[in-house]
Amino acid sequence: MPPTEDVWEAAIAEIAAANRIGVVGHVRPDGDALGSMIAIALGARAAGKDAVASFGLPFVVGSEFRFLDQSLLVPPSEFPDDLDLAIVCDTGVLNRIGSVGEAVTGARRVVVIDHHITPATIGDVRVVDPEAAATTQLVFELLKRLGWEITQPIAEALYTGLVTDTGRFQYSSTSPEVHRMAADLLAAGVEPAPIGQALYEEAAFGYFAVASRVLGEAQLDEEVGLVWALLRRDDIVDAGIAWEDAEQLIDLVRLPREAGVACLLKEVQPGVLKGSLRSRGEIDVAKIAQAFGGGGHRNASGFTSTIGVDATIKRVVGLMA
Repeated sequence: MPPTEDVWEAAIAEIAAANRIGVVGHVRPDGDALGSMIAIALGARAAGKDAVASFGLPFVVGSEFRFLDQSLLVPPSEFPDDLDLAIVCDTGVLNRIGSVGEAVTGARRVVVIDHHITPATIGDVRVVDPEAAATTQLVFELLKRLGWEITQPIAEALYTGLVTDTGRFQYSSTSPEVHRMAADLLAAGVEPAPIGQALYEEAAFGYFAVASRVLGEAQLDEEVGLVWALLRRDDIVDAGIAWEDAEQLIDLVRLPREAGVACLLKEVQPGVLKGSLRSRGEIDVAKIAQAFGGGGHRNASGFTSTIGVDATIKRVVGLMA
């Protein structure tokens, strides 16, 4: 259910009463988390608040987001621990915000803004709507209710979350409201062409080697309709690229028409796998991710596994039944 008027009013009251505000997103923030954080922080600073934004280690912003105004982003070591208000974006789960978690829980008050199904474990006020296409859709509504100006840098941050979490307006979450919001953001100065180029039409040359190796070893289980692949740490090291440079790989793994579900496993540490799941709609991959302690949406979710590649895939297959 969408947030009630009481919830919106409570969130606005918390922000209005706070002078020192810190905005965070989940670790390894995607376009939606990063765009939400930046939009709120920029809006708060313009409204006269002492505001900064951060996220947990590793503190790395992908080069595809270089067009965003990152002037208020600070590393976790510089994130204040004496906040009037912490605003958590695109997650409501404490262990998803990593090394900034202690500063967040030490804030006087915490507001969560999110569109995921996973139950929140933090937040005095929770503005959560699983039907929203992106967290930036909720942030856009919040900024309008606060009466804060949607400047061009804020509009670019909001648009980034909207375009990435709707798959360039292709996912089923793309509603008339999404397109109306996009129109408002374009009117505020967003230029889709350079943003689209930065997000989707550029990659480090080493990405070719990584994509070639991973796709060349991809496996298809036609019986259950699963395609899966493994991205090893050595692949990243040998190609001389960062993990952030390989974020788009799941969009290639998901292409086979024979598969309704795609899974990309990333060996981020010895014995630790990060799984990305995508669905064509028939199977709810959020439920699969939740079985591993992860979460997300029906068609796009993620999880962490420590049981090895074979056992992880076997479990995914079992959960698809």
